[in-house]
Amino acid sequence: MFEITLSSFIRIVTVGFLAYVGLVILLRVSGKRTLTKLNAFDLVVTVALGSTLATILLNNSISLLEGMTAFGLLIVLQYLMTIFSIHFDWFNNLIKSEPRLLYLDGTFLRSSMRKERITEIEILQAIRNTGFGSTEKVKAVVLETDGSLSVISSETGNALENVNSEVDGNET
Repeated sequence: MFEITLSSFIRIVTVGFLAYVGLVILLRVSGKRTLTKLNAFDLVVTVALGSTLATILLNNSISLLEGMTAFGLLIVLQYLMTIFSIHFDWFNNLIKSEPRLLYLDGTFLRSSMRKERITEIEILQAIRNTGFGSTEKVKAVVLETDGSLSVISSETGNALENVNSEVDGNET
């Protein structure tokens, strides 16, 4: 259980080093957008890259070339998804959700909270994490497309412009 052969050790170190260097090079070539988590698909790609790296390291039946091919495929798919979403609105709407308003001017928007399965406690936690001690200076809390909660202060300008909201049951 706690044993490793010399050949396994050498393979893990060698393949691990080469796979890591190869992944870093692919990520540098593909640009910063590859590792952003702006939507669910970005998160899937990031997790899949990590899983692929682990598989390359620990599975003797996967060659370095096969692993690098998998890295390349994931990065190309992510690139194509972003290109299609930029050029085709219907595709962008298909793969991305809209941000949703959950809290506005002292009111928890219960209908939106239920649809997104977010509790009041989670919203208050996001407010505290942002550094606010109370909700008095908070204009809004938005569930972003990547699943994070953004807290908008009362002093903020028009940051809520493209946010899907339901105030008193009326969608705006």
